[in-house]
Amino acid sequence: MGRLTRVLIPLTLLCAGCSAAAASDRLVPAARVDPPVSGQQTAVLAGGCFWGMEAVFERVKGVSTVVSGYAGGSRSDANYESVSSEGTKHAEAVRITYDPRIVSYGTLLRVYFSVAHDPTQLNRQGPDIGTSYRSAIFPQSKIQAEVARAYIAQLTAAHSYARPIVTKIESGPFFAAEAYHQDFMRKNPRYPYIVANDVPKVRALSQLMPKLVKS
Repeated sequence: MGRLTRVLIPLTLLCAGCSAAAASDRLVPAARVDPPVSGQQTAVLAGGCFWGMEAVFERVKGVSTVVSGYAGGSRSDANYESVSSEGTKHAEAVRITYDPRIVSYGTLLRVYFSVAHDPTQLNRQGPDIGTSYRSAIFPQSKIQAEVARAYIAQLTAAHSYARPIVTKIESGPFFAAEAYHQDFMRKNPRYPYIVANDVPKVRALSQLMPKLVKS
């Protein structure tokens, strides 16, 4: 408990730059382009603080693991201190390992666009400003890139949001974040930051997509 307290006190200050914005909180249409694939798959998505993104996706049926980390930059500066300085090319992101027989990539993107973050905020999420909080998809295959581009075009044409979608399709490696960032909500469910910023996202997932939520 003593060690946890020493870790969390500085994080309270640092995570003014790691705040999870409120979820989009609207159920957008399912992806029309979503071809089947076989074998275990991974997805890398960025949408603000990775604590909230991780908390949402680890509750989705068919997802086996979610890792918080940094995507889009180099290995040399893939650490919290560097990324928080907004001087790197990294975005806070999550790597999702999932079974496409249970949940498709298109469905994961539906969760991403509906409750995990607000895709209309440019280089920020809520009070958090900076490119490390950008809305970005990092396809792990040509099929994922096709699905992501088609889905953004679909939601744009349907005017699913009052403002333009600013989500970008990007490339770049993913690097896992420090151990104290992993499974943060599960380990610290009563942490005030989590209660204020991430619990609403998880609640929105359960309310809007109850059939997707693990029992």
